[in-house]
Amino acid sequence: MKFNSHDELVNTSKEAQKKWRLIPAPKRGEIIREFGNELRNQKADLARVITKEARKIVSEAEGEVQEAIDMCDFATGLSRQLYGLTMPSERPDHRLQELWQPLGIVGCITAFNFPMAVFAWNFCLASVCGNSIIWKPSPHATGCADAIKKIWDKVAGDHKELVLILNGGNEEAIALCKNSNIPLISATGSTQMGKELAPLVSARLGRTLLELGGNNAAIVCSTADLDLTVKGVTFSAAGTTGQRCTTLRRAFVHADIYEEFMEKLYAYYATLKIGDPSDATSQLGPLISEKSFNDMQNVLISLKEKDVKIHGGQRFEVSDPKEFYVMPAIVEVDKVEDEMLAETFAPILYVKKFTELKDAIHMQNNVKQGLSSSIFTNDFRESELFLSSEGSDCGIANVNIGTSGAEIGGAFGGEKETGGGRESGSDAWKNYMRRVTATVNYGKDLPLAQGVEFDES
Repeated sequence: MKFNSHDELVNTSKEAQKKWRLIPAPKRGEIIREFGNELRNQKADLARVITKEARKIVSEAEGEVQEAIDMCDFATGLSRQLYGLTMPSERPDHRLQELWQPLGIVGCITAFNFPMAVFAWNFCLASVCGNSIIWKPSPHATGCADAIKKIWDKVAGDHKELVLILNGGNEEAIALCKNSNIPLISATGSTQMGKELAPLVSARLGRTLLELGGNNAAIVCSTADLDLTVKGVTFSAAGTTGQRCTTLRRAFVHADIYEEFMEKLYAYYATLKIGDPSDATSQLGPLISEKSFNDMQNVLISLKEKDVKIHGGQRFEVSDPKEFYVMPAIVEVDKVEDEMLAETFAPILYVKKFTELKDAIHMQNNVKQGLSSSIFTNDFRESELFLSSEGSDCGIANVNIGTSGAEIGGAFGGEKETGGGRESGSDAWKNYMRRVTATVNYGKDLPLAQGVEFDES
């Protein structure tokens, strides 16, 4: 569907939402269930679209489609659980209650690295809550959006316009953020993107749900199971070619096991199969663009000038010479380098020794981002410290698993410059609704709260 103007697009979405909100939530959930079933039927085809556009390996692409399917199941159940509280009133013959109503239109801006799953996180919850959605996908993944839209149209009946796609780049994202008819903007991308878009929404007192950058760390303690740890670290650091917001960027390794850990890590990295992501045996595909490759190389050049130890990072040609395949880099540092404090969206893992756990926790937290973190330990006290108020300051804190690979059952998001948003899991559905406090007087008198008297004879 083509629109002659941005206003026409928004008005169409608004009218679709007005019809959709009248459908009882459990009935909305049934339509989302049908959507999920059709995603199941076309899982392999959708995964191929992801691999073609986002260049993710087959297993990860199929996993992403499965995540969208799981979100449909989650939202279907949620459609019968949009609970509001009923509280005791201090006034006799009164009922005090919280109600939840849909917001209206949700503007959803997604990144290339999860071109279907992040849309599903937002759409499935937003739709069962009674909202419509305008989706601006990454310019790198418009085919993924078209494939999802085609499936939605197949099951949506009279509600095809509940999902509308706005293709484009920065200008289109800015237009969404400035439009006062869109109460909520959910945006996934870089911290810089969030800093540019958030003021546009806040200027009109709109809401934002931001999932931005991560500079994630793992702490490897002396009691860690090293074979398990190396697997967890390698997948988190190298998986998706380092292009996840939850990718492991920094590892702090206890001095007592540092040499053994590094020996195992280098050996495991040497087994990685890098190649055409459509080949089911490939573990890593290419970076998304030449710019991503250049950003990675510029950081490595800067580090080489400081004489730090760097393993990997080089480009090598596999199949199409226009694509940018790289060997994931391991950078061993003696001190925290400036490059470690910023996120480079590429497979660079910094490794540093530590001796005291509190020092490692401090180094982990001492960055501007606060998305994901992990600790590898078999010491109960160490894991509990890590999960306490003195421990990780991230929205995600894992024990004996890596920083990436979140499940939909838990709220996903982070603190500080990660944006503070939460998607999926728990009570994240409340982001897509407005709260109404309702007081019902079923008596014959009109007592006032706090004992206030007015017009009393």
